[in-house]
Amino acid sequence: MRGVPLTFRFAQEADQQYIVSWLLQPGVLRWFPLADVREVEDAARICVSYAKDHAVLIALWDSVPCGVANLYLQGWKKLAHQSLFMIIVDEQYRNKGVGGRLLEELISLAKERFSMEMLHLEVYQGNPAINLYRRMGFEEYGVQKRFIKEADGIYLNKILMQKIL
Repeated sequence: MRGVPLTFRFAQEADQQYIVSWLLQPGVLRWFPLADVREVEDAARICVSYAKDHAVLIALWDSVPCGVANLYLQGWKKLAHQSLFMIIVDEQYRNKGVGGRLLEELISLAKERFSMEMLHLEVYQGNPAINLYRRMGFEEYGVQKRFIKEADGIYLNKILMQKIL
């Protein structure tokens, strides 16, 4: 994953436009619980709302935004040691090491800035990103069957994964 021409910066409110566009790329919404533009815009707004805490990273490929990862920070002290996270990579930058590097940076951010001890995620059955998460040391700890019901009537299981930092 090293050698990829990437830099990282904290997200800004204006980055919401990139998140919306990446979520609306063909096939992406299959892997998120979002159904339409209104829901996508709302999810992007929520994601960027964590930027004020420096909990959202933007990956840049030769200065061009190409991915995002964020920590959904917990407001309660008893839960502050862990976080759910989300990651999206622009389709033209997938399979180039961006997701792995972005996840490495997010893990470092979680440990160093927020003193987190664990990250967890929800990924839907069949999502190719599962392989990345496994390579990065995330382990499956549960499955919610028939969690998503697609418009075509197909159900997807939600796989729960976590990594102790």
